Amino acid sequence: MGTIVQWKAQDWAGVALAALVGGGAFAFRALAIVPRATVGICAAASAPAYCVPRGWVLHWQYLGAFGWVALAAGLLAFFWGKRLIGALAVGLGIAAVVNYNGTQGIIGAALGLAAWLSLLTNRPGWTRA
Repeated sequence: MGTIVQWKAQDWAGVALAALVGGGAFAFRALAIVPRATVGICAAASAPAYCVPRGWVLHWQYLGAFGWVALAAGLLAFFWGKRLIGALAVGLGIAAVVNYNGTQGIIGAALGLAAWLSLLTNRPGWTRA
């Protein structure tokens, strides 16, 4: 027998949230970090405003913060059973992979996705929405 999937407004908001967080991280990295010219531009005395968040992202990447935050969100979604937190964990996992923190990021994204899908399909044992 097939599993009945019951999409709710939270699921559509979750898809948008995951795409926004993951896609936003990808776009920021492609536009503000990857181009080699940004190194010289941000080292100048009068650097543009985007150099501040660029520095934060590079520092958080070095610390592995993206991966740890994605893992924490995935664990929270898995044990608490909330759809939007599962979607957030997926988006943060994408952001972690984009920023080279993939080990913890992938685990967090997988836990978030497992929680989200189990709520979406109403698998036995999950009663919270």
